[in-house]
This record gives sequence, structure tokens and C-alpha cells, in this order.
Amino acid sequence: MKLNKLKRQYIPFMRAGLQTMIAYRMNFLGFVIGGLVYCFVMYYLWKAVFTSSGGATFMGFSMTDMVIYLFLSNVTGQLTFSSASNDIGEEIKDGSISMRLIKPVNTDLSYLATELGCSLMKLIVFALPVIVGLEVYRFCVFGMVEFQPINFLLYLLSILFAYLISFRVNLCFGFVAFYVKNLWGIGILKNSIINFLSGALIPLAFMPEWLKMILEYMPFASMSYTPVMIYMGKYDVNEMIFRLIMQLVWVMITYALSRIIWIGAVKKLSVQGG
Repeated sequence: MKLNKLKRQYIPFMRAGLQTMIAYRMNFLGFVIGGLVYCFVMYYLWKAVFTSSGGATFMGFSMTDMVIYLFLSNVTGQLTFSSASNDIGEEIKDGSISMRLIKPVNTDLSYLATELGCSLMKLIVFALPVIVGLEVYRFCVFGMVEFQPINFLLYLLSILFAYLISFRVNLCFGFVAFYVKNLWGIGILKNSIINFLSGALIPLAFMPEWLKMILEYMPFASMSYTPVMIYMGKYDVNEMIFRLIMQLVWVMITYALSRIIWIGAVKKLSVQGG
């Protein structure tokens, strides 16, 4: 009965997320094309780096590894992207947050269900085709199938953990809007910092050893770097299990932190449009 109640309450939010992606197809298409163009620009940049280094590998990565990393980190970023902070900020600005708060649903889960609908569309339309393309590329390079089903399944599990961490981090940030009312400027700063610390821009393996060790234990690495390295088979079994456990720990920590911030933030609610 409880499961049926949850379905009735939150499936409409998930459906709304799917419909949003369908309704704004050009926006989604532009987002995807922009990400792919970025990957190709970075490909030529790293190709120049590898050529100038004069070796087949650079910091433990071959050029083939780098291609896989660039495109896969873009896919991972798309799948784990959370707009929760933007949505909360906009709803506080226009006053519609008050309508969400009086509905007989959990506020966090309503945002989560909407985003899951969007992520499902991204997985089907964008992520799976890109992953298939990467495997075709690896087959052309190595002359054999490199695809590892176990790594792919663990990658999906890691993606789930990564998304939940990203969602909770963005919720925490979004709740700041209860205090400052406008998140636009610091939102840009937040995204830039997360992209750098998560390894989305530069693999953490390229960082100084002391900085790499610190970043790998922070939640940001779990949002992008960990899933990509799992898919690429850069971790042995023990390291893979350890990284997945670390992701799960960060899921629980960020969940607890978001609930604590929410309890304090909702008491400060004063909307500008309502």
C-alpha cells in the first residue's frame, strides 16, 4: 500500500520531468551538442599535449584512454547533473515555493522525481548512444571487444550514487536561497568549483599526489571521477569496492546535511513574489 501511494504521489512529477525534456527539445539538443563540441575541442587540446610529450602515455593515460575519459566524463556529467539549486532559487524568487510546501508530498522527493524523469530521457537519448560509440571506437583501435559488462553495471550503480550525492549537494546549495534570495552569481562559482574538484575538467590522476589524495576522499570525486574510472577499469576489485562504499557514505552524509539545513532554512522563508 505504501509503495502504491508513493507511485501515485511521485510518478506525476517524473512524468513532468520527461514532458519538460520533450517540450524543450531544442534546448536539450543544444545542451547535448554543446557538450559534444566541448569534448572534441578538449580532444585536440589533449592530442597536442600527448604529441608534445613524445610518449605513448601521459600520467598513466594513453590517448585512447583520454578520448574515453573525455566523452565518458561528459556523459557522466549529463546523467548526474542536478538543477535542484536553480529550481529552488527560482521558486523562492517567484513565490511558487509556497505552493510546493503546502502539497501533501515530501519536498525533496518531488524535486528528485522530476529530475529522474529528465535523467531517464538523457540516458536513453544521449548516454547509451555515446557509450556504444565509445565501444565501437575501442574496437577499431584494439581490434577486439573491450566492453566489460560487470564494469558497465557497476558504473550504473556508481552513477546512481553519484547522482544522489550531486542532488543532495545541490539541495544544500539551493536552500541557501532561503537566506540570500538569489543564487545566480554564486551558482556559477559553485558549478566551476565542482567541475574542477570532481575531475570533470582534468582527471584527478593528473593532479599533484597530495592534492589527488585529498580530492579522492571528498564528495566531488564521487560525483564524476569515480564512475568514469570504474567504467574504464582503472580500479582493481578492492579499490572498486572501496570507492563504491565511499560513495554510499557520502550519500548518507549529504542526505543528513541537507535535512539539517532544510530544517533551519524553511524557518527563514520569505518569498519575493508571493
